[in-house]
Amino acid sequence: HRLRIIVDTALVVRHGLIMTRTSFAFAAGVFLFTTIGLFAETSKHSAISPVARGQDWWKERADTINKRVQETPETELLFIGDSITQGWEGAGKEVWAKRYASHKAVNLGIGGDRTQHVLYRLLNGNLEGVAPKAAVVMIGTNNSNGYDNTAKQIAEGVGQIVQTLRSKLPETKVLLLGIFPRGDNINDQRGKLLQINQILAKHDDGKQVRYVDIGHQFITDEGLIPTEIMPDYLHLSPKGYEMWADAIDPHVQ
Repeated sequence: HRLRIIVDTALVVRHGLIMTRTSFAFAAGVFLFTTIGLFAETSKHSAISPVARGQDWWKERADTINKRVQETPETELLFIGDSITQGWEGAGKEVWAKRYASHKAVNLGIGGDRTQHVLYRLLNGNLEGVAPKAAVVMIGTNNSNGYDNTAKQIAEGVGQIVQTLRSKLPETKVLLLGIFPRGDNINDQRGKLLQINQILAKHDDGKQVRYVDIGHQFITDEGLIPTEIMPDYLHLSPKGYEMWADAIDPHVQ
């Protein structure tokens, strides 16, 4: 839209400043578009707005997780995420039993969740009554579908999750994982995830928040994802979960 400022005189005098009609219009236009830009930059978006999902199965799963948390106040380790995290109960269950049962770990993964859904859960029961030594976070791939959210928005959503954990569990160390690659071959979505991960790496403070990116371990020299690691090029196989566990082992023991 073009902005027209109509000024009755050739000169506009305000507080000792004299501007021509043209310069006044230009200055006003710059102010307007700068204001619009700042508003757009700071406006809320879906990835940072906590919200529950409406499906009955999701509510049941969320309630089950809250119950697990209440029944395991001595837990030392939380895993927070979507279906890839929930998969520790499926393809990753043997690795889980071997590596994390002694930590009384609790799985907070729900299939299909996005950053906004995890935020809602963390604020509504997932963290009540626990003080784990560490929380493993891997979330954001579902936000990256199509044009649902930009890379920056997704990074902000993950950042909000980290901030929420630091606020509600100040003594808990956060192990933030880079979002895993997806798709059998090199693709635009992988590029988007890499952009997100570059921002997520900035959360690593060397103390309470550590960032670990193991995505490169899942791909071949040609950029392919083997089915023995991700059968559907998204979710992990037992071998994939073993690789995940090996990579984070130094941080959670």
